[in-house]
Amino acid sequence: MVQKVALLTAGGFAPCLSSAVGGLIERYTQLAPEVEIIAYKNGYQGLLTGDYLTVTDVVRQKAALLHQYGGSPIGNSRVKLTNAKDLVKRGLVAPGEDPLKVAADRLVADGVDVLHTIGGDDTNTTAADLAAYLAKHDYGLTVVGLPKTIDNDVIPIRQSLGADTAAEMGARFAKNVLAEHNAGTRILLIHEVMGRNCGWLTAATARKYHEWVESVEWLPELGLAKEAWDVHAIFVPEAVIDLEAEAARLSTVMDEVGCVNIFLSEGAGIADIVAEMEKAGQEVARDAFGHIRLERINPGAWFGKQFAHMLNAQKVLVQKSGYYSRSAAANDYDLALIKSMTDLAVDSALEGKPGVIGNDEENGDVLSVIAFDRIKGGKPFDITQDWYLDLLDGIGQPAPVAAPPAEH
Repeated sequence: MVQKVALLTAGGFAPCLSSAVGGLIERYTQLAPEVEIIAYKNGYQGLLTGDYLTVTDVVRQKAALLHQYGGSPIGNSRVKLTNAKDLVKRGLVAPGEDPLKVAADRLVADGVDVLHTIGGDDTNTTAADLAAYLAKHDYGLTVVGLPKTIDNDVIPIRQSLGADTAAEMGARFAKNVLAEHNAGTRILLIHEVMGRNCGWLTAATARKYHEWVESVEWLPELGLAKEAWDVHAIFVPEAVIDLEAEAARLSTVMDEVGCVNIFLSEGAGIADIVAEMEKAGQEVARDAFGHIRLERINPGAWFGKQFAHMLNAQKVLVQKSGYYSRSAAANDYDLALIKSMTDLAVDSALEGKPGVIGNDEENGDVLSVIAFDRIKGGKPFDITQDWYLDLLDGIGQPAPVAAPPAEH
């Protein structure tokens, strides 16, 4: 019998968090209005410290408002419950404490029967660790997760919440950024898109932008040229980046068009950049999950430096759409996907069935409750898909050659 549920959002933002919180509240209010709901503030950090908000009657009545906003009303953080050293350093647990036990005991102390986690692979693998601990020690709690990541890289989930919106927002961002191509001569424009090891968001963003370029009318007679506004190169972590070959191809574009527009995944070419840094004796910063801190690497600037010389660019402009894209409100596609998943999440929770909600690619894309032990991060973008090959062909870029798997 479910009497009290808790919600938390964790990891980086995605255009679904606010709406997913709203959707869960709406579904519980519809099916089981007697169930109490609390929301831990700032993800697992709030769970460890017992810091939460109570979902009042006013919140229930106005939960639909949350579909109109981006970000997360209850806050996020990056906390790994199995990294005790990091949590002690941050003052979230005491030395010698097991963070999983601290979290489990907090749930019991707060009277929680069901915990809903909304996050990406790190959030849900952490949820898996917590769910396993709860089961092993007979706590009798149910954990149900929702897949959030703009990278769209959770195995085996076909489409993670918020990813489509992030691609749409990235394409909108690019419309303004790439207009800068006429702000001078021989301009190199690099649009850096989020994506640690997965190029899906970069490719999807470029696709939506290229479709816009193809759909509107141009006036080349007065310099409003389709060729100058279009994408000229797409670089993703899953494909080899031959700098010399691409520089030769893009030099022709620069000579003929007057600019070069590159869509770059922030994780593309990282192995080369890290190797260069380590050779120079520089420290490579990592987060609590052991991931390379890409914001310290600055791949856009690195590629800008390499290509600027090769293309004889007179100006280099690197722009990052990540925070603009990931904090947007969900679009219609994602709103429908969110509703389908939050509805099933509540149904599953009330039945006491744990797991992560998603369309299971290993089971005919059926919307399912997927067991936690099947959830993994690091799903690569499939660079052999027809739509991606057609996109590359349409912008004059050769078919990709697969790169070795990136460090996750």
